[in-house]
Amino acid sequence: MDEHLLDDLALNNGLRETDCRLKLLLGLGAILICVFSPSPVTPIIIGISMLLIIVGLANIPLRIMAGLLLIPVAFAATSCVVILILTGGGEPLYTLSVFGFSFTATTESANLSLLLLARTFGAMSALFFIALSTPMIQVFSVMNDLRLPREFIDLSMLIYRLIFIFIGEAIAIHNAQVMRHGYSGFRKSVHALSMLCGALFIKAWERGEEMLIAMDSRCYDGKFEKVADEHPVSLQSAAAVGSYLVGCSILSLLLSGVVLWP
Repeated sequence: MDEHLLDDLALNNGLRETDCRLKLLLGLGAILICVFSPSPVTPIIIGISMLLIIVGLANIPLRIMAGLLLIPVAFAATSCVVILILTGGGEPLYTLSVFGFSFTATTESANLSLLLLARTFGAMSALFFIALSTPMIQVFSVMNDLRLPREFIDLSMLIYRLIFIFIGEAIAIHNAQVMRHGYSGFRKSVHALSMLCGALFIKAWERGEEMLIAMDSRCYDGKFEKVADEHPVSLQSAAAVGSYLVGCSILSLLLSGVVLWP
């Protein structure tokens, strides 16, 4: 595992020279359409199209994209199972008996579960499009252009940096524990995990202090300089993004009544 994986991909992808504002507009617009779509069809179409853009245009390896997307989709799938068996309404589809308790999946719960899973797939694909194609320095530049409070932008930059310090220390400690067979059994795993959490808190605190000393030695006065990294917006790219978002919005309205189980 490499804590700099997302940064490396964002800095070296096929859409690196595309204007950041267009990519943010495309990604955030797609997320909003997925969240408010009443039918699972539109989020699924958006998710597939975003995957094609990420793999085909941004040249992100499919294996990496699939591994990243598997985490939120698997988490959403577990939630969908709970919704499927606990949400009532509609006609019964399937009844499962476990230890004397009966759990029934209905048409309404099945449609709601599918909608949740589709929204997660589409929205996370759009979010990963932003994360894998847009360096954070460009995002901070756009935030500065939007006249967001300078303190908010500086705090976001510090938090972003500290996240990778936190992940790097966790990986280093975990690798050291694995080399010493710290996770060879259940009891050892619990003990190793507790030791990792305690050591991680101390190491993160120390690294934060070291970063503050490094900033002070470079005459840090409480303000970060914003480095502009903008690219010209082509009319063709802007038209393509606008057409995509308008088309998905219209599709969401037309398919608002489409469900798998009527």
